[in-house]
Amino acid sequence: MDFALTDEQKMIQDTAKSFAEKEIAPHVEEDEKNHFWRKAIFDKMAELGFFGFCIDEKYGGNGMGFLEGALAIEQIAKVHTSWRMAFNMQCWGPALTIQKFGTEEQKQQYIPRFVNGEYIGSFAMTEPDIGSDVASMKTFAEDKGDYYLLNGNKMWITNGTVCNHGLLYVKTDKDAGANGVTCFIMDYSLPGITRKKINEKVGLWASDTAEITFEDVKVPKHLLLGKLNKGFQICMTQLNATRLGCSSGAVGLSGAILDACAKYATERTQFGKQIGRYQLIQQQVAEMKMNHAAAQALIYKAAWLKDKGLPNVMETSMSKLFSAKTVVHDANECMKLYGSFGYSDEYPCGRFLRDSKQFETLEGTSNMHTMIIANAAMGFAPNRA
Repeated sequence: MDFALTDEQKMIQDTAKSFAEKEIAPHVEEDEKNHFWRKAIFDKMAELGFFGFCIDEKYGGNGMGFLEGALAIEQIAKVHTSWRMAFNMQCWGPALTIQKFGTEEQKQQYIPRFVNGEYIGSFAMTEPDIGSDVASMKTFAEDKGDYYLLNGNKMWITNGTVCNHGLLYVKTDKDAGANGVTCFIMDYSLPGITRKKINEKVGLWASDTAEITFEDVKVPKHLLLGKLNKGFQICMTQLNATRLGCSSGAVGLSGAILDACAKYATERTQFGKQIGRYQLIQQQVAEMKMNHAAAQALIYKAAWLKDKGLPNVMETSMSKLFSAKTVVHDANECMKLYGSFGYSDEYPCGRFLRDSKQFETLEGTSNMHTMIIANAAMGFAPNRA
């Protein structure tokens, strides 16, 4: 067992760190204030090949896998968590899913354009009344012979107002539950689509989020991904990839919180000495350090399993659940460690706390991941690759 990173892995880690510090960090405060998704950052990420992880080189991929992707996401999220979303919206969401389930024509049409940033991606499954219970979605596409007639609503869609293509999960058989879900490679230039930006969010202020309404949208049949009514399986496969991106983002934010707290504890003095000299402060920092390292280990193992093609659903959920718990705990402790200054926008504690809460909900709630882990551990459900 070798815990050392390869030279290539260290290179991608350093590249992502340098990019985040030079290109993202200068805009954090402005973009947070304005709830602004900055396309120039997206374009530069594409230029550096950040959207090519796990993608075959013949489709523009960078020749690297899940572990390298996790390392890059961690460094990006450490500077600004909103930008960890781009990896899932481009490579581990649409591009990788099309690579697994699409026709050769679809692969050649879409994957290179998601990888190089020509297409801004998304994936849409959540609805106003449907979250964890994906199989009960109401958005419906009716077969009209030459096309599908699409009606319904999707909610909380990342990149919802800026995407031009993405995965869309809908019902094509209203009464079949999970066996009636279908996936389309949606073209958002089609008539009948209305998109409304959601600014009223607790966190992720520099990530675009929207509600999307479909009214009598005529969806060409060639946009079908995989087989009709097999979209639920596609959705679960996709989520098992994008959940690692979520975990990696959480550990990146956890690392930012740890660094900020360690620095503040050595600079702030009370009763004549650094607050970091007091045992209760040391306990806070030590717990952050241990949990951060444990979350990294879970994420890196899940990524390694994925790269080896080994069963990893349980391990991916373990990384997601533990990293979510870790980052929320750390953000709370950060607010306490900073005292009254933690409640001020002068320091990033408020942003840390706002952004940490996403990880308990996105890509499956913590309750859902608890169920996945328990069912796999007790043999109630298989642990799949």
